[in-house]
Amino acid sequence: MADPIKTYDFKPGLSLEIELVAISTIFQEHKAKVIKPHRADFYHIFWFTQGTPVHTVDFIPIPIQPDTLLFINKNRVHLFDQSGQYDGWVLLFTDAFFSHTPQDAQFLRQTILFHDLLDIPTLQLGQTQTDLSLVFRQLRDELVVPADAVHELVLKNLLHNLLLLADRERRNQGFSEIKKGPSLDYTLLFNELLEKQFTKQKSVQYYVNQLGITHRRLQQATAATVGKSPKQLLEERLILEARRLLVHTHQSIKEIGFALGFEEPTNFTRFFRQKLGQTPAEFRKAFVR
Repeated sequence: MADPIKTYDFKPGLSLEIELVAISTIFQEHKAKVIKPHRADFYHIFWFTQGTPVHTVDFIPIPIQPDTLLFINKNRVHLFDQSGQYDGWVLLFTDAFFSHTPQDAQFLRQTILFHDLLDIPTLQLGQTQTDLSLVFRQLRDELVVPADAVHELVLKNLLHNLLLLADRERRNQGFSEIKKGPSLDYTLLFNELLEKQFTKQKSVQYYVNQLGITHRRLQQATAATVGKSPKQLLEERLILEARRLLVHTHQSIKEIGFALGFEEPTNFTRFFRQKLGQTPAEFRKAFVR
């Protein structure tokens, strides 16, 4: 299988899996990589301080203004604006760094900054959001001091505070909050399981069995949370990955179909055309010309 979307692991050699890097430094060292579609198995928090780039996340162009925070979940496919006429910081961290307890993992899964159910979160900072910029600077300062017995705990607490403050401010800026409760929990757990298994398991019954609930209960949960059925969410995830591979790789349509779990290329083509109204070949030709 040729030319998959490049996936980057966290930078090796660091004692802790958290890093704050200037965007200008990333451009100096890795421009050729980051202006191409890529994904990473860790979280990104961008703080754009200068310029007006357009950052693209899974085919969605996101116009940026100075003093904007952008939150990108792990495994999203994104690329930097290639102009380079902007600067700021990128805070990178992994599950291993943040999630020391089940409660930590639940927080990351449920926060509106990373759960991806409705949109890609951005946050416009202003003079009233000095707390957020202060915590960002405290993180930057703590990352460069010599490590001691409380260094990791201080970093984790600062990161947690940053996420809590950003979560609160996003709600204050008019985000339509999804009501917390069992339906949201089931939808998020389904989404998490789907992310791991969507190429292998295409029956909703599999996910129902794994979650230990009835098909009807999962249907109610996803309908109440995002207004879609489990089957729709599964099919949308397949289509998103198909679009990624068609546009961002040179894999053949047959290879892409196999990668997505379709045993016959014709089945993949039929599914794709049914959902988007054009064949994979037509989509690729229209998008990359």
